[in-house]
Amino acid sequence: MSEGDPERSDGERIPVRRRLWNPWFLAALAGVVLIPALRPLLRIEPDPPPVLRQLPAWRLVDQDGEAFGSAELTGEVYVASFLFTRCATVCPRLTAAVSRLERRYREEGVEGVRLVSFSVDPAHDTPERLRSHARSRRLDLARWSLLTGDETKVRSLVVDGFALPIGERLDLAGGLVDVAHAARLVLVDRGGGVRGYYDSDDAGLDEVFHRTRQILAE
Repeated sequence: MSEGDPERSDGERIPVRRRLWNPWFLAALAGVVLIPALRPLLRIEPDPPPVLRQLPAWRLVDQDGEAFGSAELTGEVYVASFLFTRCATVCPRLTAAVSRLERRYREEGVEGVRLVSFSVDPAHDTPERLRSHARSRRLDLARWSLLTGDETKVRSLVVDGFALPIGERLDLAGGLVDVAHAARLVLVDRGGGVRGYYDSDDAGLDEVFHRTRQILAE
């Protein structure tokens, strides 16, 4: 019997070996080891999000001046966002958030998802300005497309297609410009179906990431 053996109430020491074989001790040890291993198997995954609305066919122009639209995205899952290059408020934060999402896709090996940003100030945001905007923010244009085009077509697609608001362009003091628009991300499936609207905070980015993987697995 070693000096580390605990004592019973009658003063006799309990051998460490007997204590280790105590059924309560073994049950507790099994719980510590097995529960973390089983947790992924016990997690309840929600069903993939339903189709909320169907986008119409559309065609705009990308940052390279090439025609780009729903035909090029057929069979692709993509995350849509809405911005304009002269925006000094929400757009930089939104672009940074989508960049973090793109990096997570890349780092976790999620392939087959595109990022598409629509300018809500298309009269100003020419392809050249969009390309310069993308370059200044180091956007990966292999996966990310920035789109512009006829203002009527853009507004119709955003308002009637994506069901998101766009305000009128306001010329502010000091040469500033504002266009009120939604700062949400929209997840679109391979057939052009809108599958969800998400905030661009950390919780929203996490949600759209996991929902994207669900749709890719369909």
